[in-house]
Amino acid sequence: MYRPLSTFIGLRYSQAKHKNRFVSFISIASILGIALGVMVLIVGLSAMNGFEKALRDQLLSVVPHAELEMVSGSFNDIDATIAKIEAQPDVVAATPFITLNGLLQKDNKMKALQIRAIDPRTENNVTNIEKFIKGQGWSLLSPNKNTIILGKSVAEKLQLSIGDSVFLLLPQQGAQTRLKAPRSIPFKLVGIFAMGGQLDSSLAFIHISDAQKILSMDSANAIAFKVNDVLKAQSIARSVGYSLDNYLYIKSWITSQGYLYQDIQMVKSLMYIILLLVVAVACFNIVSTLVMAVNEKRGDIAILKTMGAGKWTLRFIFIVQGAFNGFVGCLLGAMMGIYIALNLTELITHLEALLGHKFLSGDIYFIDFLPSQINYNQVIIITLLAFVMSVLATIYPAWRASNIKPAQELGYSH
Repeated sequence: MYRPLSTFIGLRYSQAKHKNRFVSFISIASILGIALGVMVLIVGLSAMNGFEKALRDQLLSVVPHAELEMVSGSFNDIDATIAKIEAQPDVVAATPFITLNGLLQKDNKMKALQIRAIDPRTENNVTNIEKFIKGQGWSLLSPNKNTIILGKSVAEKLQLSIGDSVFLLLPQQGAQTRLKAPRSIPFKLVGIFAMGGQLDSSLAFIHISDAQKILSMDSANAIAFKVNDVLKAQSIARSVGYSLDNYLYIKSWITSQGYLYQDIQMVKSLMYIILLLVVAVACFNIVSTLVMAVNEKRGDIAILKTMGAGKWTLRFIFIVQGAFNGFVGCLLGAMMGIYIALNLTELITHLEALLGHKFLSGDIYFIDFLPSQINYNQVIIITLLAFVMSVLATIYPAWRASNIKPAQELGYSH
């Protein structure tokens, strides 16, 4: 099969043993350095993609995408308002709710948390919290029965079991001027949810009719809704809020949980920069390899020149040699990176079992495992970028090789 002279000689130089063992060592180091950089970059970005997917699929499935809350009072016609919100093009569904902040008391134990009063009939249209509730889900909450569903962490802290009674302590209404004893309202624990993260220790659910009775309200004072594009939740919430005549607080998941998404994006950007620098360092090894290879092959280069080889032919010989190292390194790195990224969750699970230590705690983070989602477009971009960097690293040594003077080199050999 026909191959250009520069390609043929360049590949022969790449596969031939060097007289100087140090040159061979540097050559292998450059291949392994590029492979390691590409592999770590693919694995790291796959982990960040996994966190981003878990954020959307898990955390944003239990946290409402957006909320509208009355500054004072409650909505006059809650059904008409919900219908108007759901008529907006970017809104999927809406549900009313009321928020109370109070203390839960069981004997001498207390826990401060947010009580979310929901409508079980429409809550599933907006969140998937029900799937984390053990037993019968939202049907456990009965209207006007003072039933409550608590997070696993709260139930464990207060040493509560299903069927136990617990008291909800709320400030007295209109108690702004002087200190009054809090109201104590008995509730029966009917369900426990385990969503993971801080939600288990800071959130509880009651029926919306119970909250209306406790607060003497005619209807809900807040509406949660789901949007079709979670990353545009803030702007959608703003446009929906402005379409209503009420004076409202406008919130979205970006306000409360957006720091997680921003942290993931920041880490991804930093990872690109830092690990590409690792690849760049490995490419400097290619420069070192080729500079030493040029010095080793000075006599061969001089002979090729006397036989009529042009400057670009000589340059391409060393460009091919360096590119071969880069290609092998990129290919190895991509293969190892894809394999580890596809099996990252299982590998980390086995490592945790071996060490007896959890890297991600479900009590702190919204997941208790290391997720991974490989993006093959990113793999291609990373591999091509590393290969281009390795080819660019060959230009200086190749240029030096083309400037060798045959008469001077062959004269020295005599």
